[in-house]
Amino acid sequence: MSSFGWFDEKRGTVAAALGVLVTLTALVAFFDVGQRPFLTAALLVLFAGAFLFALWATWNASPSKGVLLGVAVLLRLVALDLPPTLSDDVYRYIWDGRVLVAGFNPYTEAPDASRLAELRDEFWQRMPHRDVETVYPPLALAFFSIAGLAAHPVLAWKAMILAAEALSCWLLLGLLTQRRLPTGRAVGYLWSPLVVIESTGMGHVDALGVLPLLAALVLVDRASADRERRGSLSLRRLVGAALLLCASVLTKLVPLLVVPLWTKLSTRPRAFGAAFLVGLGAVLLPVLFTSGGLPPGLVTYGTSWEFNGPLFEPLWRLIDTLRLDSAVKLLLGLGAYVGLSEILEPLYRYVYPQSLARLFLMLMLFRVVVRSTLRQQLVRGSLDVLTAMILFSATVYPWYLLWALPFACVTGRKVWLVLSVSLLAAYTPELFDVELFPWTYLFVWMPPLLYRLSIGRDD
Repeated sequence: MSSFGWFDEKRGTVAAALGVLVTLTALVAFFDVGQRPFLTAALLVLFAGAFLFALWATWNASPSKGVLLGVAVLLRLVALDLPPTLSDDVYRYIWDGRVLVAGFNPYTEAPDASRLAELRDEFWQRMPHRDVETVYPPLALAFFSIAGLAAHPVLAWKAMILAAEALSCWLLLGLLTQRRLPTGRAVGYLWSPLVVIESTGMGHVDALGVLPLLAALVLVDRASADRERRGSLSLRRLVGAALLLCASVLTKLVPLLVVPLWTKLSTRPRAFGAAFLVGLGAVLLPVLFTSGGLPPGLVTYGTSWEFNGPLFEPLWRLIDTLRLDSAVKLLLGLGAYVGLSEILEPLYRYVYPQSLARLFLMLMLFRVVVRSTLRQQLVRGSLDVLTAMILFSATVYPWYLLWALPFACVTGRKVWLVLSVSLLAAYTPELFDVELFPWTYLFVWMPPLLYRLSIGRDD
């Protein structure tokens, strides 16, 4: 990826902007998963191709921030008209919000619960996993409730995401400018087909969580600059960053993984950690109390969900082929034989290839989180943790990458931008009713792997 010269830089930026706008407009105009899957897929490919050209044209350049931001907002406005057919999560969002407004607890009442029968509507009919309680944190539920009160809740929800995305794009441009990096790098998030489709297109809540995370990052970055200039760190900015990070976690739990690193590098870890824990506890403790512990929906997700995990998919199949689960059960039997039966026998039903793969990858992720605290680079360390979550997860939906992409833009790690394109292939089963493994899985994960191997070391 390279940039044009000064004169060609402006023409290249204009051509790239037109490319992504035209291809997205065509995609929205002809988007039909049920009746035109091949045309829909072809237009997705064209949109992705236009994005790759835009990256090449702007990566080392600094186009006008107004142009970059204006095109980003236009893309998201166009995507508002996309029907949520690639993902039906938005219907669950609206349902959970209406359940909360009606005075019920979505952490203990699954949509199929008889007590909620009077609330059943078109959103209940369209939503997935009606037998599972909500998995979303309290702040996300508050946003769901606001959208659920609107006359057109899906449009209202997407409008909220549009506003959040506009601010996130502006913050990312400001962060690049603050660090004296080319603003063209922001194209990796601002004009990304993945981000545009998953945010205002499919309406995923992750886009709302990215905003306070980026705002916290900007505050920490400025606080560090203040410390270098004045010899002291602004406590107000530090506490503000901790509370913004808390807000991000309360929208979706993903940023919990970066909390140890951010606390360590905050230079005032006690103040930062205390502010974060007070904010988190004030909101989460009532939830844990009313749910009787961890929300059951979250437990179900953590133990049962699986889709497109890059290491999980081959690992559990390898465990199954080698019958390692039988070996573990044999070891449990030996332990029971020497008098530990009361402790070990209940574990038998949890020993199967998928559970062993989850346990191993969870330990690997824990190792990455711990090792991240040894780093002295906040952005690079955060990227390593957030991408480790993707690599070690049993479930990797395309929109999960939204959390890592801003950090990839700032650090210049292009391999994750390549993944942002190839992850769109994860929708192949939805478009053509085919199995994910092995061919679709390879289309998703081989391009970034080959890119990483070809360059030897990412920038």
